[in-house]
Amino acid sequence: MMHPHRIKIIFWKGRIYFFVFILALFIFSCDSREVRLVDDTPISRDLEQIRERGRLIALTDYNSISYFIYRGEPMGFQFEMLQDFADYLQIELELITENDLIRSFEMLNDGRTDLLALNLTINNERKERVQFTHPIGQTRQVLVQKRPDNWREMKMDDINRVLVRNLLDLADRTVYVQSESSYAQRMKNLQSEIGDTIHIVEVPMEAEELISLVASGEINFTVADENIAMVNRTYYPDLDLDTPVSFEQNLAWAVRKSGSDRLLEELNKWIGGFKKTERYALLYAKYFKNSRSKHIVRSDYFSLGSGNISRWDEYFKQYSDSIGWDWRLLASLVLQESRFNPDAESWAGAYGLMQLMPSTGTQFGIDIYSSPENNIRAGIKYIQWLQELFEDKVSDEDERIKFILASYNVGPGHVLDARQLARKHGRDPEVWDNNVAYYLLRKSDPEFYHDPVVEHGFCRGEEPFNYVIEVLDRYEHYKNFPEDQ
Repeated sequence: MMHPHRIKIIFWKGRIYFFVFILALFIFSCDSREVRLVDDTPISRDLEQIRERGRLIALTDYNSISYFIYRGEPMGFQFEMLQDFADYLQIELELITENDLIRSFEMLNDGRTDLLALNLTINNERKERVQFTHPIGQTRQVLVQKRPDNWREMKMDDINRVLVRNLLDLADRTVYVQSESSYAQRMKNLQSEIGDTIHIVEVPMEAEELISLVASGEINFTVADENIAMVNRTYYPDLDLDTPVSFEQNLAWAVRKSGSDRLLEELNKWIGGFKKTERYALLYAKYFKNSRSKHIVRSDYFSLGSGNISRWDEYFKQYSDSIGWDWRLLASLVLQESRFNPDAESWAGAYGLMQLMPSTGTQFGIDIYSSPENNIRAGIKYIQWLQELFEDKVSDEDERIKFILASYNVGPGHVLDARQLARKHGRDPEVWDNNVAYYLLRKSDPEFYHDPVVEHGFCRGEEPFNYVIEVLDRYEHYKNFPEDQ
């Protein structure tokens, strides 16, 4: 059963710079969740092989525009466009995040990704290395500098005298730019054009990180795309972006120079239509023109700024150790259950953050009036009970988590029935995907729920089936947070 919204996140090894997070050089299998070494990564092919594989492998960067987590949900301009394209192809999306441009191009050309979904400026030098899609947008590059501390009391003419307005005045100044970026190339060209020295410092930091350094006064100048810089000015109001350093330029995605012709053809067909839709206009406005973006970035629940997923993270961290879970997996379960709302109550009577049924709550010592912390504690005890139930039934720990998640959603009886059906029909009762999950889906069919091995009758299996996928896929997003946050 294909789920076009199912997304696997891989966070490639990067560097820690302010709010860019690192995970190890591991890749997690979309089906089995087992660790695969980099050398075992499926080599990228053209569209026919991508369809046969069943998933598009795309790379984007992790920042406040392309891809981030806010209030527990993945968001971002590139992320949402990629998801729409994967839906158009009717395949899954596997997402790699990488903020180093050098490594991004390497990963495209050695086949570890099918597509670079970045705001790449189209230029002749890059055309030698990759094929660009039709443009997904346009912008120009601007000099990012900081206004004087008292700029609000100053006249505009006085502000302009302090700031660089004539590019000739960059002579003998130091400008920090992202390594191997179009900004670096533009500054090298500008240096030649003005016939003087600009001290160009290339660093492995993306534009947003460098903008934050200008805002804090640690560096004086950087260069960025105007649309990205304008978003950042909503939360760094002292920035000045009024000095352009380039003309309007096209931004695009990229595929490999050879072997991706069919993928490129399909991308261009989709982009040509998508850019004419209201959906594209709304996405662009959402991420580049949204006046609320500064509130998102300053929120306690914006992943890049705070490292928080919810206001309950302290309890998730405190109690998850007792069941041997990563706290972020617990957070993903709670978001699925209650959207982090401690007052949530379902039509069936489940209540609180963990959405425990009244009988389960009583079993573990709480009721609807218990505190959020006690609700979490009771939910942990229930998960511990489920772990003990499946400990001698499912030997692999990663597989066991899927059985526990499904049982948390629908109750263990239906999952045990599905195991019995799997065993009876020659499938593996210790493997979830395409085995036990297959028969859980069929427990709404009389042929199966009337089977003598079934003890708990009818079950609408699609809900727990999707529940396992959604909790684990969201957890893959959450793993962009370091363990010690």
